Amino acid sequence: MVTETSAAKPQTNHASLPEHQRALHTILQEFDRVCRILEIPYMLFAGTMLGAVRHEGFIPWDDDVDVILMRKDYDRFLEQADTVLQRDTFFLQKEFSEHWPMFFSKLRLNHTTCLEKYHPRDPQTHQGVYIDIFPCDNAMGHPLGRKLQFCASKVVIAKSLRKRGYETDSIRKKMFMNVCALLPLSPFLKLTKCGREDSEYVHSFLGGASAYSRSVYPRRCMIHTIYNKYEGNNYPIPKEFDTLLTIMYGDYRRLPPPEERVIKQHAILVDLENSYEMYRDYRNDMTFDIHTKSIR
Repeated sequence: MVTETSAAKPQTNHASLPEHQRALHTILQEFDRVCRILEIPYMLFAGTMLGAVRHEGFIPWDDDVDVILMRKDYDRFLEQADTVLQRDTFFLQKEFSEHWPMFFSKLRLNHTTCLEKYHPRDPQTHQGVYIDIFPCDNAMGHPLGRKLQFCASKVVIAKSLRKRGYETDSIRKKMFMNVCALLPLSPFLKLTKCGREDSEYVHSFLGGASAYSRSVYPRRCMIHTIYNKYEGNNYPIPKEFDTLLTIMYGDYRRLPPPEERVIKQHAILVDLENSYEMYRDYRNDMTFDIHTKSIR
């Protein structure tokens, strides 16, 4: 709980994982409501899709939610969502917007805190609890063209991460981000998105996975959806979820051994009772271990 005296620092108490998951599901429900009203198709994606198929809800040790839309639907969502979004409760953090230089979008819960393992360069960045909203783009027909798109996406990602304030102890990553900072964004973003709508494949290079092999999918897998239980509600997943999950995770139905069932811990601090704004001054002075994500 955060104290409101000027002398005291906020207490750094994490919300429990189940509490965090319930907040994430609240955001997902609002995202789904908006998409239904606007008739915009989307799918649960990555670990959220895996959770729906294997657990009918969250992977027990997971602390995030991912959704994905085809680029034209993604763009329409960003254009129209604010017309029906409950804006007093939720905030749509749009890609490449004034206080969000990233290449994907988030739907955040107002009056909450979710501090990640970096110090934002922009103090006005909304840092409430969130779900990730990813675009799915058309891939080029030739494998070499898809590889070029993948390389272009890495430049886009590096530029965005550096501008956001991403922190790493990897010298290689630091050097790459610094080099990419000198390059223009527009041509690399255009190349990443320039595939044809009649191509056999699509990609999520601007999505969650970092590996090329886990980010290219047959187009047919992203066209048709079915509904699947997730935390007691029905949400759309790809009809060919088995193909997609196999591409992403291999033998996805096999549970990992107990020692690997650990929380990824995307955040170093989650507070569901107080706004991130209460942590703003303190956040600038916070340090944390990049490997353990513990606050020091």
